Amino acid sequence: MRYLSTRGDPTPRRFCEILLEGLAPDGGLFLPERYPRVDATRLEQWRKLGYAELAYEILSLYIDDIPLPDLRRLCDETYTAGRFGSRAIVPLRALEQGLWVEALSNGPTLAFKDMAMQLLGALFEYELGRRGERLNILGATSGDTGSAAEYAMRGKAGVQVFMLSPHGRMSPFQQAQMYSLQDANIHNIAIEGVFDDCQDIVKAVSGDLAFKRRHRIGSVNSINWARLLAQVVYYFSGWLQATTSSEERISFAVPSGNFGNVCAGHIARMMGLPIDRLIVATNENDVLDEFFRTGRYRVRGAAETHETSSPSMDISKASNFERFVFDLLGRDAARTRELFDTQIARDGGFSVDATALVRCREFGFVSGRSTHADRLATIRDTQERFGTLVDPHTADGLKVARDLRRPGERVIVLETALPVKFADTIVEAIGRAPDRPEVLKGIEQLPRRCQVLPPDVERVKAFISARDVL
Repeated sequence: MRYLSTRGDPTPRRFCEILLEGLAPDGGLFLPERYPRVDATRLEQWRKLGYAELAYEILSLYIDDIPLPDLRRLCDETYTAGRFGSRAIVPLRALEQGLWVEALSNGPTLAFKDMAMQLLGALFEYELGRRGERLNILGATSGDTGSAAEYAMRGKAGVQVFMLSPHGRMSPFQQAQMYSLQDANIHNIAIEGVFDDCQDIVKAVSGDLAFKRRHRIGSVNSINWARLLAQVVYYFSGWLQATTSSEERISFAVPSGNFGNVCAGHIARMMGLPIDRLIVATNENDVLDEFFRTGRYRVRGAAETHETSSPSMDISKASNFERFVFDLLGRDAARTRELFDTQIARDGGFSVDATALVRCREFGFVSGRSTHADRLATIRDTQERFGTLVDPHTADGLKVARDLRRPGERVIVLETALPVKFADTIVEAIGRAPDRPEVLKGIEQLPRRCQVLPPDVERVKAFISARDVL
């Protein structure tokens, strides 16, 4: 299996070459040269597998430069009941006939990002040890990616983490999870701006190839192909749990801001998983919803990016969207480069024609939007009718799923986090705080390590340079 860039870099690469890279040298995102196809016979064979075994089977279709026994061991050591709370790892909870929530948030940081990040930490440590090298990970987070990355990488040999987050824009619990870590290899940087400023800095630093190579800069954001690949697994697991026959089709409703979570669903569908529709749920920052309704992708600046009660989706520039557009345009790298490298910089966005918009539907995509009032109503209703408490982002997914669900359509809503991470909104919705695991009580009162910086690329580079001691 070889990997190519969405912007046309001609050098084919193997998995372990791109594992530590993040962005391609031309600023594009890596994708496999083809999507392996999974037929009905293989799907039926996979029904009897546990989650770690399923992860191994799927990853081995894309990874041929890690010995298979080592890859199997990494999957087995990552996806354990002790780490994720149950043998099922991602169990389905039925809410009503044909509507489920897939529990993705029982990992160490109580967010779905753990599903990929725990494996990514193991892959990084394995490959760096094999090479005898070091890595400085640079990432951006709107809430959950940061803590998931830091908990996965803390104490890992040869790895430092530099995580950018929007100053004051995450929930108190999210901030406490990240900033309270005292590990010497973890560095938190709060940027005086919005998530998109953080993401732009990561891309700018990664785009400086001399700096990137000198300081061995890697990525754990969903621009990293390995992380996206790990997320593909829970689409297969959810479908296998909800069906009894390979002829059955299931839709997935996915809360999305950066397009990474739902892009994994797109990949699963391209592999042949019988997914009917991919229902994209946004909050008030509805860049993706606008695109799937109108064909217009319009990037918003900081002033137009709303601060909402589902803060992990407060994103107005979806970094993974380029992967889907590349496929949408028939893998035309020159056109993709023009749109994302030239047209966005010049015009603040781009439009696709009516034919491409129709093709979005052929790829299974539809979308909808949820507001603060919708979130509160959905959280309250779900608790009262089903005795199930959901976080605000999952509530966005449920609301949009119900709005767009067709008669007889069966839908799995992807859970993104546990309610305890967004206690203020839960209190507003149901009048009481969510239960908190004993180990996390009082986390907001712990000492914090965090550096506040302006949204300045050179200041961030200087911060990294001063601490590159690996």
